[in-house]
Amino acid sequence: MQTHASGPFDVKLTPQTNEEGVGDPTIGRMALDKEFHGDLEGTSKGQMLAVGTDVKGSAGYVAMERVVGTLNGRAGTFALQHYGLMTRGVPHLTITVVPDSGTGELAGLSGTMTINIVEGKHSYEFDYTLAEPG
Repeated sequence: MQTHASGPFDVKLTPQTNEEGVGDPTIGRMALDKEFHGDLEGTSKGQMLAVGTDVKGSAGYVAMERVVGTLNGRAGTFALQHYGLMTRGVPHLTITVVPDSGTGELAGLSGTMTINIVEGKHSYEFDYTLAEPG
């Protein structure tokens, strides 16, 4: 049975330097720190890679984050994978639970999350299922 969770969250993006001199310097790397509230109470840490283009409003990013907390009262951890594109100002974002990443009472978690940003405030909508791990 699919369940829905929603609420606000705070996010801090910290640019990371390329101290080792590897990779392409035009690809930005950032640390993610989030605090979730509402049906999902917890924190996450992750990494984001992003690249812009010469066309205004076009860019792409990928990110991975590990969430620690409670989801509608169930405690555990899980990982989220982000795939985002912006095509001349039109966004497309997919955020999916990494298969078999749920632990504790969140073992067997699967689902997708959407992010909304209104007047600088972030919120999430999370549609998920909890199946018996196997």
